[in-house]
This record gives sequence, structure tokens and C-alpha cells, in this order.
Amino acid sequence: MPLLDEQRPLCAVRARDYREPSRQTPRKMLHRPEGHPLVLPDRLGWNRHPTRSSVDSLATMLDHILVDVISSIRRAFESALLQRQAVEERFQVDVFLGDVSWETSYSLPGEDTPPRVTADISLDWPTWSQSAYRSWSIGEPHEDAPEVVIEVALRLQRLASAPDIDFLLRALPPHGATIGTASLTRSGPTVEQDYGDYDASSPEAQPTSQFAVEATYQGTYQLDEAVLEDTSVLNDHFGELARWVASILVRLGDLDLTFLPPEPEDEDGDR
Repeated sequence: MPLLDEQRPLCAVRARDYREPSRQTPRKMLHRPEGHPLVLPDRLGWNRHPTRSSVDSLATMLDHILVDVISSIRRAFESALLQRQAVEERFQVDVFLGDVSWETSYSLPGEDTPPRVTADISLDWPTWSQSAYRSWSIGEPHEDAPEVVIEVALRLQRLASAPDIDFLLRALPPHGATIGTASLTRSGPTVEQDYGDYDASSPEAQPTSQFAVEATYQGTYQLDEAVLEDTSVLNDHFGELARWVASILVRLGDLDLTFLPPEPEDEDGDR
């Protein structure tokens, strides 16, 4: 007797048995009812090739507040006319602790590669926030509202000389944007010096370096009952963040600093 019946998919439900998941009820895994021919709900996009429309359709099924936060950030930064650095975007899960993090990067439009000024955005979703959100979604009592740790790292790079920190800090306020009830607070700046491919063993090599400086703003955004019930308020909260980041990037880009030209591309188009 064959171990696998090729006529019956193992992970599917009948179209008429499918129910839209609700925040107030636990989500159930898809299963195969015994003795019934099964088809996949076509509106999920699982019966088609992974085109953009099918991916968007599948994304709508990820009914999770963290996905709503990420979507709101993307819409807000695109509305602020900032350019996303797609190669710098990451979604990571700590398999040991269960924490989830998402990172992305934006720059002013029309910048070279790498851009002179960037804003690196990161979100941290700790395990206890996931537990609190799950309790809320299934109607169980929970003591604390889930939280997202937000970090905005503003970076100037390709600098030809070491920057004057006092001069830079005058362009960077001690407190950043207010997101809901959370205010971002600036930490101390970090200065980097990069010597590139300098080979000290070669007598003909001349040491050349470029500098970068980074200042980080951090805060904790609390997802209270009002936000969980109506996620549309996320657009207003993160719209304020995007407008603040755009204004800071323009301010940093207008500083009287000397930048090195971007690295030339090789034959493969890489830098």
C-alpha cells in the first residue's frame, strides 16, 4: 500500500470549509478532512505561480500586529519620498529565544551607492510581547500590552576626514520623533574609520581611509488596546516618524562636509 496518496494534497482544506481568521478566535492550522476530495482556496493564491498579486494575497492572511506595523512603516516612508535600500532589508527570528526582528534602510532619493546619509530602521518583537498579543487575540486576560522596540540609526558615510562631533550634534536633536506616546531618545554617536583594502606589507601601498559617523535613536512603542482594535492609527503614528527621518536626512545631507566619490562598479555591476 503506498504511503502517500498523490491524489489528495496533505495540507489543504475544502473551499466551503474555509473560514476567515478572526482576532477574537484562535487560528487553526489547515488540515485534510478524512475521506473528502480537497481543493485549495484559490483566493489565497496557492494554486498559482508566486506572482506579486499572489504574494500580496498571501500577505493579507498574515493577520498579525507586527505585520501591520511593518506595512505602516513602509507606506509612511514611501509617502515621505524616501528610497528603500532593498538589499539591506532583513527579517530574523531567534530560534532559541523566540524574539523576532525586522531591519530596513532608507536614504534620500537619487543618492549614489552607497548613499551619503542613511536611516537604518529596526524593530524588535520580544517573546513576551508575542505572548501578550496572543492572549489578547484569543480573549484571555493579559497584564501588559505588547511592545515593539524601535531603533533609528542615522548614518553619514564616505566622509573624507574625521567629522567634528560637536558640529554634527548640533544638527541632531537629543530627542527624536514622538510615535504615539513613545519618544525616541538619542544615544552617543559612534565614529568609524575604514582603511579599505590597504596592505601594510606592500612598500608601494598608500594608506587611504574614509570615515563614518552614526547616531542612534531608540524608544519603545506600546501597542495599547486602542491600537490593537484599530490598526489604522499606525499610519498616523509612523507617518510622523517618516516625516521626521526625512527632515533629518535632508539636514545632514546639507551639512558642509566633504564626501568621497562612490566606489566604481566592476564588470559584473558590483561595487
